[in-house]
Amino acid sequence: MLIFFTITYTTTTRFLVIIITMTAFFRHIIIFSLCALAFSANAQTETNAYQFLNVSPSSHVYGLGGHNVALIDDDINLVEQNPALLGPEIDKQIGLNYMRYIGSTNFMGARYGMGINEHCAWAAGIQYYGYGSFTATEADGSVSGTFSARDLAVNATFSHDITDNLRGGVNLKFAHSKYESYSSAAIAADLGINYYNPEKELSLSLVVKNLGGEIKKFSDVKASVPWDIQIGYSQILRSVPFRISITAYNLRYWHLPYYEPQDKSNSSSALIKRDKFMSNLFRHLVFGLEYVPSDRLYIGLGYNYKTRTDMSTYKRNFISGLSLAAGLKVKAFGFGIALAQPHTGATTFMVNLTASLAQLLH
Repeated sequence: MLIFFTITYTTTTRFLVIIITMTAFFRHIIIFSLCALAFSANAQTETNAYQFLNVSPSSHVYGLGGHNVALIDDDINLVEQNPALLGPEIDKQIGLNYMRYIGSTNFMGARYGMGINEHCAWAAGIQYYGYGSFTATEADGSVSGTFSARDLAVNATFSHDITDNLRGGVNLKFAHSKYESYSSAAIAADLGINYYNPEKELSLSLVVKNLGGEIKKFSDVKASVPWDIQIGYSQILRSVPFRISITAYNLRYWHLPYYEPQDKSNSSSALIKRDKFMSNLFRHLVFGLEYVPSDRLYIGLGYNYKTRTDMSTYKRNFISGLSLAAGLKVKAFGFGIALAQPHTGATTFMVNLTASLAQLLH
């Protein structure tokens, strides 16, 4: 009887500690969320800007459809998708990324992360988005020179283990845009939580992204930051070395209609609005499938139906919406690459490089 009460007391105490820890964590998250939502609500939302905050710097994620908040891997570049994916296991790791996008658009960035103790970690990063050079013209059409356009995002991330399987994280962002002589700035935050069961290789995540608002505007009209709610599932199958991922995004809205030509052989024909149930459902989902024979190699395929339908009025082919990813780790270094072709005139690719200073210094 004494042993029973001792076990019960220990179990109850541990349960109460977990509840108190989770309550304290979520209390801070809720307070921060309310402040960020209030800040965002004060902004006039006539226009929507800062879409570059939705571009993932991870080649792994980009090759799996562009969105994945539950992917578990030893890769600092994944932290941008969900701050709860950061942990002390990503210790003293540097991540570099480069993306060749449409036309003369180039994205690049770097981030660094390390553990604070066995339950906490932090990271910092910077991301640059350059759009090339443009011709400046006057109202009468005369050329007056050239100008450039670019975006910049700086972020700081903190994560904390709530329980052995549950982790929460916060990612603070400062975004700055400069187009010719015009500039703007915004502050936003990502709030994320992740459940991971290593025995079942199961990962579940919930993220509220880009909460915040503009602090410096281009003109008299303020622009809203594209905040979003995303849910993710990822799991490695037991019987075969494959990982499947499903990510739901754009969950603030159900209706995501798109337009396509009435005559599909003529893109300039009258447009038809598509807003059916199944179309809306699949435009909220991104699917990923990977071959993972070990924790040092992956080959993946992603499908984003929204990307395909968004290109319906442009020249697209049968692979629009599909993307490829591959990654390899050798000792302290990791390398990843991704390819996608949204339409026939735009083949995009991204590369990632990671290095673990903790392993190199040992």
